[in-house]
Amino acid sequence: MSLPLNTILIDDEPLAISRLRRLLLPRADTFTIIGEARNGAEGLALVETERPDLIFLDIEMPLLNGFEMLARLSYMPLVVFATAYDQYAIRAFEENSVDYLLKPIETDRLDRTVAKIRNLVGSRPAGTLPAIANPYADNLMRLLEQMKPRKELYSISVKTGEKILLLPLTDVAFFEAEEKYVFVATTDGQKYLTSYTLTNLCERLPDTFVRVSRSAVVNSHRIRECQKQFDGKFVLTLTDKKATRLTTGSTYTDTVKQLLSL
Repeated sequence: MSLPLNTILIDDEPLAISRLRRLLLPRADTFTIIGEARNGAEGLALVETERPDLIFLDIEMPLLNGFEMLARLSYMPLVVFATAYDQYAIRAFEENSVDYLLKPIETDRLDRTVAKIRNLVGSRPAGTLPAIANPYADNLMRLLEQMKPRKELYSISVKTGEKILLLPLTDVAFFEAEEKYVFVATTDGQKYLTSYTLTNLCERLPDTFVRVSRSAVVNSHRIRECQKQFDGKFVLTLTDKKATRLTTGSTYTDTVKQLLSL
């Protein structure tokens, strides 16, 4: 990647994109504008076709918003967000993109962005592909993944004979992995086989459920007692009918301490 950078402007506001173009034209030593898009869907198609070095990207757009568009790209160009969001709403992206500009974009603020880009690109070998040169790509993709709406569970479906039971999470004491299988244990002492992995469950269970070992996820509302062992681990006694005792894993000690304010 070398200067000037092939650049695409993506914004659904004609006045905003016109102003940005006017601001960038005098900076032709840094940017070569190769295209514009008026929504996220157009932006996605244009970026995939042209594979620019850099994009100026609005967030709130029809069809696909800026985040949704980025999540569908097959590679990640350098990104400068140009948005009406205030600095607090976009703060999480400060370290995961080249920069962000608040609308209406001011000349002196754009100059700081240009300086940042020139410093970044000046340290990269000429001809490097954007997918390799972009030092923010991995962080940005991880951040986008974290922003996806979480489909939280409210009950657990289990099969028993010819029936499928829906167990409310309030009735669940803990989940436990045994070899290749994961079982759900209820407060009345019953145990059922589930189709989930512990990793799947941790992604979708509410925060009241906490992983305490490699093989167990516990409903924190069902912990009655906690005893510390000589090796630093804890033994948790639950409020289920069997008064189940679970030993925490050594790598989960800090999680348990935080959970129980120890």
